[in-house]
Amino acid sequence: MTRIALVRAVSPRIESCELTHLDRTPIDAARATVQHAEYVAALAENGCSVRWLAPLPELPDSVFVEDTAVVLDELAVVARPGAESRRAEVASVAAVLETFRPVHQIRSPGTLDGGDVMLAGRMLYVGETPRTNASGIAQLKEIVAAAGYDVRAVPVRGCLHLKSAVTALDPDTLLINRNWTDASMFAGFRLIDVDPGEPPAGNALRVNGAIIHPKEFPGTGELLRKAGFLVRPVEASELAKAEGGVTCCSLIL
Repeated sequence: MTRIALVRAVSPRIESCELTHLDRTPIDAARATVQHAEYVAALAENGCSVRWLAPLPELPDSVFVEDTAVVLDELAVVARPGAESRRAEVASVAAVLETFRPVHQIRSPGTLDGGDVMLAGRMLYVGETPRTNASGIAQLKEIVAAAGYDVRAVPVRGCLHLKSAVTALDPDTLLINRNWTDASMFAGFRLIDVDPGEPPAGNALRVNGAIIHPKEFPGTGELLRKAGFLVRPVEASELAKAEGGVTCCSLIL
């Protein structure tokens, strides 16, 4: 199945990104761009038609397009990022999404980051984090109800977004770091735990049967292979310094 993947170039100012849980360390923007190119190639290799959003070089976090919207088959919800510095990223994404889906919007006082929203079946699990508040979650619940989706708030600790802690590998299986979220919220799923030495490895992106996953977490990658998944490793070390993961760098339609 051909999917459309919306992506955006790495900002040369990425070193000035927003940080919540990580200490600031030097980010090599040139190397981040090379790693991002490998990621985009992996999307294309696994059946995505890649479409580039207009670059926003002045906005350090703009490569992380996932946070700007939640895209479902029936509709899209334009987010209102919890970090005020990121709200200027939204308009250009909304303009593109309007050509594919009916578009709804999270409004003040609500905040919502797309990285806090995990779709599994007809349920949207939404992280309760400093980036996503109760009003944003309530607005999302009201918007998606008409399309037959439900919303469940999930506690998150020790990481930026819900999908830093848990991601869906298929309709029945989740990859999870239990230290960063409450596993009891996901009763009924098969849970694959990250390698204990790789806490950030819970962020994985399923694209047409393949799992794009950071090469920096080989232990977890091997666990995924043993569980029967086709793993496409990509280097993501520089983007990880900006609290970014593999889901963060695309919106899949």
